[in-house]
Amino acid sequence: MLPMLAGEIERRILVNYRVDPAAAAKILPAPFRPQTVNGFAVAGICLIRLGSMRPRTLPAWAGLRSENAAHRIAVEWDTPAGIKTGVFIPRRDSNSRTNVAVGGRLYPGEHHRAQFDVSETPTELRVGYSSGDGVTHVQVAVRLQDELVGSGLFEDTATASAFFEAGSVGFSATRDANRFDGLQLVTSSWTVEPAEITSVRSSFFEDATRFPRGSAEPDCALVMRNVPVAWRPLERLHGGQESSAPLSNA
Repeated sequence: MLPMLAGEIERRILVNYRVDPAAAAKILPAPFRPQTVNGFAVAGICLIRLGSMRPRTLPAWAGLRSENAAHRIAVEWDTPAGIKTGVFIPRRDSNSRTNVAVGGRLYPGEHHRAQFDVSETPTELRVGYSSGDGVTHVQVAVRLQDELVGSGLFEDTATASAFFEAGSVGFSATRDANRFDGLQLVTSSWTVEPAEITSVRSSFFEDATRFPRGSAEPDCALVMRNVPVAWRPLERLHGGQESSAPLSNA
């Protein structure tokens, strides 16, 4: 069985988009379908700096630090036990050679190599990156605020926080179109701060072949900082069915 990984979210920015559910459905593989809020699909970019990441049995000083990104779409899917919810991740990027080397091979989650440019103050965060294969380019700037305002998805910070906390399960695309690698984020200290999106550019969401003009609009941002976490490997999904071979520790 694969071990759980432990570490710290030093900084996580969730930049969220309101998306036409029909546009989201076209790019989702089976068995996933868009999870909707107020008539919109919910998608976005997760920009996360992880610190002290290591197998849970090792001390924190042995862990690694890395900048990572994931494009995500909130999804639901049917199982014999009922409907499950989480996120589908069509693309992961990282500045860590270790993450790229082991992701999808020794541990769930294939990553692409990328270079990141980060600038942070206590109230303003800027993260940009470009992938080495030239496919993905992102530039994001957010400013912390007291309340979540102007969102078409969520009434307030608490509602947004609860939605994303419930979506802690993520399945990632792999080189095999019929296999999805799964991870679950686990923390006893879930906290988010609302933020205003001051600028955002994403080659993924600006690709008109995926999202026709007007079908994906920036909505809101949330920030997490200094949160202890663990990642639990999940059973893979194969061809729309959950594998019978467990990969995770209890």
